Amino acid sequence: MKTLLRTMLAVLALSSLPAMAQAPQGGAPLKLIVPFTAGTGIDIVARTVGPRLSQRLGRPVVVENRTGASGNIGTEAVVRAPADGNTLLVSVNTLVMNRSLYTHLAFDPVKDLVPVSLTSWGQLILVAPPSAGFKSAPDLVAAAKARPGRLNYASPGVGTPHHMSMELFKQTAGVFLTHIPYRGTSQAVTDLLGGQVDAMFLPIHVALPHVKSGKLVALGIGSDKRHPLLPDLPTLAEAHAGKVNVDMWYGIFAPPGTPADDVAKLNRELKDILATPEVRTAFQTQGMDPAWSSPEEFRRLVTRDADRWAGVVRTANIKAE
Repeated sequence: MKTLLRTMLAVLALSSLPAMAQAPQGGAPLKLIVPFTAGTGIDIVARTVGPRLSQRLGRPVVVENRTGASGNIGTEAVVRAPADGNTLLVSVNTLVMNRSLYTHLAFDPVKDLVPVSLTSWGQLILVAPPSAGFKSAPDLVAAAKARPGRLNYASPGVGTPHHMSMELFKQTAGVFLTHIPYRGTSQAVTDLLGGQVDAMFLPIHVALPHVKSGKLVALGIGSDKRHPLLPDLPTLAEAHAGKVNVDMWYGIFAPPGTPADDVAKLNRELKDILATPEVRTAFQTQGMDPAWSSPEEFRRLVTRDADRWAGVVRTANIKAE
């Protein structure tokens, strides 16, 4: 009986370690550095891809959350890591936003990383509490034009995709809303639900339960197309609130100097992983869509997006905290 109990406890202990892929492995572990906290979209990508990458490479893959400075601490750790194939960065488009927001970085987050592959896209939706009285994005635009600066919006902090998306929306719609930055998403959403905040951009998987329960009103999706999880929600362009595409890309990068052959091998493995039904389902339930690209295609996307957000930062004169 004691032997059976010890065996059950051992199994439970192993199952509680999601950061380490469970597969027959050998050699040095491959670290997937996530520059944000557990439970974020990037973390979900890493913990979904990691075990499958471990199986295909035949080596341990460990997810390490190295947070701070809007992702810059974890990113710099990968920039400074040896190009020995043991460290990768899993990141989101915050990476290129930081390039313009933090002008004194000791590294260039665009030039000093080697793109491996795009992994997925995530959508942000514009939401408001029912107490605000908005039924659509044009309602918000009309109210903002009638009362410049009187309405406010929340974000998890300066330079986050939520913040930058609203700044792009403001510039496109020609309106002004006062920014209230929080230290993280949780308190921002709490105040949004309580009606202390008038509007916010949120990832679909965060907003969806509140929209379904009627605690938040979905005003529009910041994408070029509607999303299957909210098929009746129009895009901001369809709602005549401006052509605003604020889709978030997620992807994997290697340290500078990583050999092209190593990058190509990782890219091939990721292509197969991202095509599996299990990964597609895991991503889509979180409001993300799997997407693969060649390293060069990913590089062009990153460069183009860096230029776009640099323009938003300049126009709004945004300064990092």
